[in-house]
Amino acid sequence: MNRLNLFKWLALLVIASMALAACGRNAETTPVVGDGEKVAASGFICPEPSPRMEVTSTELNIFVWTEYFPPDMLECFELVYGITLNRDEYSSNEEMYAKVSAGGSAYDLVQPTDYIIGLMIRQELLQELDKTQLPNIGNFDEGWMNQDFDLGNKYSLPYLGGTDAIVVNTDTVENVPQSWDDLWKPEYAGKMIFLDDSRAVIGITLLTLGYDVNTTDPAQLEEAKNKLAKLVPNIKVFDSDSPKTALIAGDADLGMTWTGEAFIANQENPAIEYIYPTEGPILWQDNWVMLKDAPNADAAYAWLNYTMQGDVFWLTIRDFQYTNTNKAAIEYAKENYPEVYAAYADSPITNPPAEAVANGHGIADVGDATPLYDAIWVEVKGQ
Repeated sequence: MNRLNLFKWLALLVIASMALAACGRNAETTPVVGDGEKVAASGFICPEPSPRMEVTSTELNIFVWTEYFPPDMLECFELVYGITLNRDEYSSNEEMYAKVSAGGSAYDLVQPTDYIIGLMIRQELLQELDKTQLPNIGNFDEGWMNQDFDLGNKYSLPYLGGTDAIVVNTDTVENVPQSWDDLWKPEYAGKMIFLDDSRAVIGITLLTLGYDVNTTDPAQLEEAKNKLAKLVPNIKVFDSDSPKTALIAGDADLGMTWTGEAFIANQENPAIEYIYPTEGPILWQDNWVMLKDAPNADAAYAWLNYTMQGDVFWLTIRDFQYTNTNKAAIEYAKENYPEVYAAYADSPITNPPAEAVANGHGIADVGDATPLYDAIWVEVKGQ
């Protein structure tokens, strides 16, 4: 090859290399497919499934909580498996249960909080999980497994956990509430945002009366209804979609919310603090369950295993800071993204003090008393 042809060949090689580099820079619009790395629109390089599950389904249908999933997690699953992920969202367990129990849905996976799983089991809405199809189940911290609502994890796997506690903007609220009962003070009227969560709101009302959050005593529930009826007119808005938005914007100054929303609000404005009330916070755990007639069970198992991977599930620590159930994800973040890990590990919101947890209260299935709770919520919200 003469020198001129060599220079031409080298020039073509440089142009080709630049083109390949441009493809990498433009991954947000042109993800790499085929045998190469899969890249999400954000530029995040998707981990490969480990192990890769055999899947013949072409889609997966999930019914999940709002604002709860890292976009990269969702997109990467579609890219690495070539499966269309269809996602509908809900804002309360009761909304989810009403839709699923009515029948006719084509959902594969739903995401109930602990207390409603027992009801779904009794109503025969769920199928038992095939543990042989869950090779990554060992990535979960044992402290989140084998809970009373599903001993042996026959039907459920953990997603994220957290607390409900008091949130307050200390720049705008002079007298910072320290108890659930404080929220009934007239000075807070019209300034509060509350979760649109019947069991949690009725539960904290019961706590202010010295009762169990899971009482089935009609007299105690009647007393709680009457007290809650005095609070509801003072609440500016009920919001379980994005309660942080009103707090950050200054449209609300205080109220009750859950872990992740409080964390993000605090990151935006450090004056927004999370207070563990003297009566104790509400403790909860969200979980995956597979519906009895799931049409795409193979894709569901592929999703569960992929998102269980430490190099995938760590995205929840980055994007939605609740209390993480996956020890592999926590370790992955610690080793590879120390700043993300430190923000999570050092926060008393995502990692509540031991005394707050010990003083906390879990919402449980109340069985035949469920209609009493439902009736209270309808009456006080409709006044």
